[in-house]
Amino acid sequence: MGDEALSAGAVARRLGVAVTTLRTWHQRYGLGPSQHLPGHHRRYTAADLARLEIMRKLTAEGVTPAEAARWARQVPAPGPAGGPGGVVANRVRPGSRRDGGGQTIPVGRAGPAARGMARAAMRLDSVAIGETIAHALATDGVVGTWDGLLRPVLVGIGERHAATAGLIEVEHLVSRCVSEAFAAVARAASAPGPARILLSCADEEQHTLPLEALAAALAEAGVAYRMLGARVPAAALVEAVNRTGPAAVVVWSHTRATADPAQLTALLASPRRPLLVLAAGPGWRADSLPAGVVRPVDLAEAVSLALAVRDSLDQSTGD
Repeated sequence: MGDEALSAGAVARRLGVAVTTLRTWHQRYGLGPSQHLPGHHRRYTAADLARLEIMRKLTAEGVTPAEAARWARQVPAPGPAGGPGGVVANRVRPGSRRDGGGQTIPVGRAGPAARGMARAAMRLDSVAIGETIAHALATDGVVGTWDGLLRPVLVGIGERHAATAGLIEVEHLVSRCVSEAFAAVARAASAPGPARILLSCADEEQHTLPLEALAAALAEAGVAYRMLGARVPAAALVEAVNRTGPAAVVVWSHTRATADPAQLTALLASPRRPLLVLAAGPGWRADSLPAGVVRPVDLAEAVSLALAVRDSLDQSTGD
């Protein structure tokens, strides 16, 4: 981090804790920001961050906050190796569980916010998770938040579950936090006019978060849509298309087991065939899709295609 000074929000995201937790540690234990410039809020220095990292690690391992703070206050500066406070952390808890090992969520090359959210997820800290998502949405928008923050964490949880058969409670908590955040975006950016895009999971498909991300991204872009949700039988989807006449239909499949191309063929044969049918998700195989079906490579492309359909209709109707 060098000599960079950070705000409370930035520190909270790096550590994966809530801003209110930082305030409590400051007020009760004196672990607050030390840099002060006249006319500005105090900011956290590298040494402050090192102390807070020790505080977070020890409290996560069951050490009482008062005892953890006593050790954290002994850290004069960032540790010489391995990140803030690494040497002191080893001396304080020589046999303790580290953040490395099997108790962490891998996030690949994702940035500090994703690592902080992964730590908050392991603690089941929904407040910190919510704050991290909200800040990312305000800063990077839905697509940037999905690609840079949420996907790495969700994929990491899936990898850890595959290896250990655990973290089910973590996955449920994080999924709920993500759903709530996307729903808030959709409510705040509700688009006027007819719903020209229909979003649906494939028959028996229960993974809805990517579809919720698309819904939020469409709302953010000003595109009205309808969301049918999980496990929509092909006959019900065709009925919805015939009743509402959407210009585009997105069918999400997460696994090969739910990616039956017959669902797409039925859409193409419906009396009110949509202009565009998108087969979204890793379940679909490109070589098995019926002619006329498009498979977007990612969320950004799905949004772009939906925008193209909307713009095309606006031009043809003179809106």
